[in-house]
Amino acid sequence: MFLDVARLGGLSAATGTTRLSAATLGRRVTALEKQIGEPLFVRQQTGYRLTPVGEELLRRAEDVEAAMQSLTRWREGSLPDRIVRVSAGPWTSAFVSAHIGDIWTVDDGIRVEFVTTTDRVDIGRRAADIGIRSERPTEQWLAGRLSGKVAHAIYSGRHLINGIAAGLFVGVTGEGANIASARWLQAHHGDRIAVRGNNTHSVRELVAAGAGLSVFPCFVGDSDPRLVRVAQPIPELETDQWIVTHHEERHSPPVRKVADRIASLMRAHRPLFRGETPIR
Repeated sequence: MFLDVARLGGLSAATGTTRLSAATLGRRVTALEKQIGEPLFVRQQTGYRLTPVGEELLRRAEDVEAAMQSLTRWREGSLPDRIVRVSAGPWTSAFVSAHIGDIWTVDDGIRVEFVTTTDRVDIGRRAADIGIRSERPTEQWLAGRLSGKVAHAIYSGRHLINGIAAGLFVGVTGEGANIASARWLQAHHGDRIAVRGNNTHSVRELVAAGAGLSVFPCFVGDSDPRLVRVAQPIPELETDQWIVTHHEERHSPPVRKVADRIASLMRAHRPLFRGETPIR
């Protein structure tokens, strides 16, 4: 029940998966907090937000959940036990997901899970097996290989209507506001941001619909026929792209197979990531 409330962000959303009332869930959460001795959630009108203690419990509870699921699969003999978890930001995760056939097949005898987040997932604690990051890993227990560069540029929708016609911008609020491109947009065009979305995908939909201009990775903007790049890539937003694994797991056949395939996928689309396609 804790996992459902934490993942879905509140009691009401978790009633559908737990089949319990919001009142019952609330009592159970409160009882768990008394057992732990610390608050696990910050109660807000918009839902439940995890406290630092709650985030720590979430990580540990997910480890327990994975172990229980593995035991169930072993007992039933239905699916392979080895899961390879791939962590990445929303855009990169969506790109790799769209090319799933290039990194996984049924005959591999493994399963793949995507951990999509703007936060850095703790590979050292096995929260993920592979991470696609914008910085070289500095932890001694992590190994990384550079797969290329990622460029960012300003994009518009194809129809000069509404906010686009007025030269306004679409910004990001919430957790997504912490990413470098969102901070750059706020610093350079914050006075002209008229509309905001609380995740990257909603921002893209707003731009495509004509709400305003915004900054996207070139591999996102140049591959979306609804968008058009209006300027050259922004030099200060160019980042590296690293494929990161735990140094003890990098030679594990399932992890190495998926990591090698992701690296090949990124190399094959290097011009797209670098923004080398023409401005349309």
